Amino acid sequence: MPINSRQKGAAGEREWAKFIRKMWNAVTARRGCQFAGGPDSPDVTGIPGLHCEVKRTETFNAYKAMSQAIRDSGNNTPYIAYRKNCESWLIIIQADDVLKFVKAINEL
Repeated sequence: MPINSRQKGAAGEREWAKFIRKMWNAVTARRGCQFAGGPDSPDVTGIPGLHCEVKRTETFNAYKAMSQAIRDSGNNTPYIAYRKNCESWLIIIQADDVLKFVKAINEL
């Protein structure tokens, strides 16, 4: 039975949260509140200062996804966690935000 896009998105968010708990020791990582976009509702929470947008799809537009992440991030640093079927996770961040991203990960 095919999975619908909303279910696939929610599964991707849970999968990304599990990944960062294990790989980055982000022990509080979990799926965020999905009631509305904005700085208080990233797709995955658990890394202070970062705003996560998870995309679990076969077709992907990086600039469109980053525009959404920027719009919703408030004062947090936006990043995108992306994966399509049978592939590994990719992280997309703006070049200007690399040091802020690394600093947030190192402070876990």
